[in-house]
Amino acid sequence: MKIRPLNDRLLVKRLAEEEKTAGGIIIPDSAKEKPAEGEIVAVGPGKLNDKGERVALQVVAGDRVLFSKYGGTDVKFGGEDYLIMREDDILGVLEK
Repeated sequence: MKIRPLNDRLLVKRLAEEEKTAGGIIIPDSAKEKPAEGEIVAVGPGKLNDKGERVALQVVAGDRVLFSKYGGTDVKFGGEDYLIMREDDILGVLEK
């Protein structure tokens, strides 16, 4: 089975947060925040405009993105944790 996001929604997999600080201190799980960085796994076909035409999304599968801390909906699929969010929740694309 696969998940296919609808309209302007995205399926995002959170990237793992650093286990240590720059100074070498190990961060315990209880003190970690949810990472606000992820990789887009799948994208929807786009939003419909007022004329009924599809407007393509600005991101594609494989893009690394930053998103708002409380954006999206957590889902569990195939033993993995994902987020389903709208393109508006994406703050920026990380370029190489």
